[in-house]
Formats: sequence, structure tokens, C-alpha cells
Amino acid sequence: MKERNLILVRHGQSEWNAKNLFTGWENPGLTDKGLDEAKNAGILISNLNIKFDFLFTSALIRAQLTGSKILEKIGQENINIIKNKSLNERFYGDLQGLNKDECRKKWGLDQVQIWRRSYDVGPPGGESLKECGERVLPYFLDKIYPLVLEGKNIIVSAHGNSLRSLIKHLDKLSADEIIKLEIPTGAPIHYLFSDEGLILTKKNLIE
Repeated sequence: MKERNLILVRHGQSEWNAKNLFTGWENPGLTDKGLDEAKNAGILISNLNIKFDFLFTSALIRAQLTGSKILEKIGQENINIIKNKSLNERFYGDLQGLNKDECRKKWGLDQVQIWRRSYDVGPPGGESLKECGERVLPYFLDKIYPLVLEGKNIIVSAHGNSLRSLIKHLDKLSADEIIKLEIPTGAPIHYLFSDEGLILTKKNLIE
């Protein structure tokens, strides 16, 4: 059997994560902590001793920087890097750039929690997690999964909600299950696939 490896990793802490702002498609960089998280993710991935073929990432710099730091740490900077906005974070619409605590004061704790954590209710002018998945999953099935079937090893450096959309599909989770799932920054998730494209094992590299 030829190993088929897929690594999913959420970008390291961004400057707006640190400021408690809704980020979405805005484009802040990484904090020093975020850079350290990306480097640590690279060290964890290097311990797997996998030769990768592709890095897929979003159109946003925080995910791209995380991916590049990982490739530096594993000594594989020259692999194919593919950037696409289909892997972007959930679009937060009117909330982008606003402080989360200020939003709770303005709209109420319950309403903001619905916007953040419900599956099919998005913020004003923004995407729900369901709508995010409706652009992430077709891209995965069209561009990434066929490479897995070919026996390629792939890293996806993306965002909390775009990765939750993928994990919902891969782990066959319900809408209720996926909204409870938290993905830490800089914490790689390793999937190993069979020749037939079935998941053999899944391991969080940071427990």
C-alpha cells in the first residue's frame, strides 16, 4: 500500500486573533506567537518523515505564512504551492474588523453566539458555516482529494472554519457535532488514507 497523507493545519495566531477582532477575509499577519506556532507545527510534521507533494493554502497571508514556515521547518520549500480563495476563512460580513466583546454589547451575547457558532445562520452580510462549506468542499473534492487518490502527500494550511468544513465531510460529522468542534491555531491534524481513499487513521499532533 502506498501511503497517502493529508495534513490539515489552522494558521498560527494572527494579529487580529490577539486583538479579539472578527477577521474573516481581512488580511492581518501573524503575531510572534503565531510564527512560533507555525514553526512548532513544522517540527511536529517533520517528525512524521513524510515527503510532501503539495501545499494548498488560502488567499490570505496568515495561512500562507503558516504554510511557508512549516515548509521551512520540514526542509521542503520547493514543493508545489497552490493558493485559492476557496480555502479562505468564513466571510464575516459586517462584523469584520469589529471587537467581539463590543459586538456582544451591541447585539447581545446570544445573538453573537448564534452568528459565531450556529451551522446555518451567518452574521449580517456574511457567510454561515454551511455556506463556507459550500465553497470549501467542492474545491477539496475537485482539486485536493483526486491528488490523495493518486498517492500524493498534501498539507492544507487554512483557517478554523474552512478546516471545520473539511473535517465535517472527512469525519462524517453532523451539523450539531461540527459546531462544537474547536481547532486550535498551529495544531496539525494528520489523516492517513487507504489506496481506495478511505481514512485509515486520524491523529491530532497536539493532544
